[in-house]
Amino acid sequence: QVQLVESGGGAVPPGGSLKLTCSVSENTLRFTLVGWYRQASGKERELVATVTRGGTVNYGDDVKGRFTLSRDNAKNELYLIMDNLRSEDTAVYYCSVRQGYPRVDYWGQGTQVLVSS
Repeated sequence: QVQLVESGGGAVPPGGSLKLTCSVSENTLRFTLVGWYRQASGKERELVATVTRGGTVNYGDDVKGRFTLSRDNAKNELYLIMDNLRSEDTAVYYCSVRQGYPRVDYWGQGTQVLVSS
């Protein structure tokens, strides 16, 4: 089965930066879409950033201009560079990949990000 493991989460002060890494057990180019989502306590899971196999990047409105999605396909890794963090960025961040045929989405266990002074 496809396995995804997130790392790099933790506690940071407002205005700080953090880099998350997602290690994927299979070649990331196999998937039609890869990226990150987050879920804050009491809220629904929301888009953070995704990129298609063709290179089209989509950012959530709340993170646009502050977060950057990147990938290293040779290492089967995805990255989320988070800058100018705010308290409302506090959430569990999930890595996800989408398989085209058959259509299946895979998710990591998530990594906690806490932005607090």
